[in-house]
Amino acid sequence: MGQYLAIVLLLGLGILFAVGSFVTNKMVMKGRPTAAKVAPYECGIVPAKEPPERFGVGFYLVAMLFIIFDIEIVFLYPYVVARGELGAYAFFEVIAFSVVFFAAFVYVVARGGLDWGPVRRLRRLSPAVSAERTTTSTIRRVGLEGRDEPSEAA
Repeated sequence: MGQYLAIVLLLGLGILFAVGSFVTNKMVMKGRPTAAKVAPYECGIVPAKEPPERFGVGFYLVAMLFIIFDIEIVFLYPYVVARGELGAYAFFEVIAFSVVFFAAFVYVVARGGLDWGPVRRLRRLSPAVSAERTTTSTIRRVGLEGRDEPSEAA
């Protein structure tokens, strides 16, 4: 039981600190909240309006993929430096990690995690084009009015 004494003591100090912080806050705090006091503070900039919507989960998925990719690079560099000493087991571990990362990336792309802009719909041009239109009636030569006929280069 003596081996757990340090853990119990640290847990007790943590709880004591949390309770002491709350009690001290209630004793010192003035109970007059105003609109300025309860407003969110971001570097002194007063928000002009509320954010239009919450961030989508796709942003967080891409951020997590970026972190995983960074971790893969961090682990890949020592492997490349010491691949002779590590052997085939390390090679297959790197391949397994890369496959898991690639599967997660394919999942995010398939779910539209990288499509952040507005959805663009293809416009069909066939109903707008009539049968009477030809290339001579619809294409206008711009900039040729008033010019002489082009002479052949000699």
